[in-house]
Amino acid sequence: MTQWHMKSPRKISGGVRTTNRRSDKKLAWKGGDPTLTTIALSDDDIENITVEGQGNTTKTKLRLGKYAQIIEKGKAKKLEILSVIQNDADSQFARRNIITKGAIIRVRDGNAESYAKVTSRPGQDGQIHGIIVKDYVPLKEEKAKAKKEAKEGREGQGRRKITIFEK
Repeated sequence: MTQWHMKSPRKISGGVRTTNRRSDKKLAWKGGDPTLTTIALSDDDIENITVEGQGNTTKTKLRLGKYAQIIEKGKAKKLEILSVIQNDADSQFARRNIITKGAIIRVRDGNAESYAKVTSRPGQDGQIHGIIVKDYVPLKEEKAKAKKEAKEGREGQGRRKITIFEK
């Protein structure tokens, strides 16, 4: 009599099972293509996609977004997104201005610019939400500052002249 538990990756004969699922061809296990939300150039370019999900559900995906709803001091503001500064999901995402959850974006509130961290999943929610990050210093500026400090520390250590006295 067999035991009823999760299947082992190995068969009774010692061979390796090809899949731990009952089938590896189920479409539900495949997943969807990534949305890769980017910044729209104008208000007319903002683009949402509605996708049908499992059951009787729909999901709105944001392809191109121009504005983010940012929380600052307990109040929500609609701010314009200027660029993606840092994205820990993938270093290439910051260069390509792809917005995911956790990305640091530069936003404009009137004439003032500040940094915000994205707290929503734009490819899943269809909206960009975030919070203002107060003491954020971009990595590029941090490296430049460290390089400048190292250079200033070396200025007093110029080449010393060595003189040799002969008798």
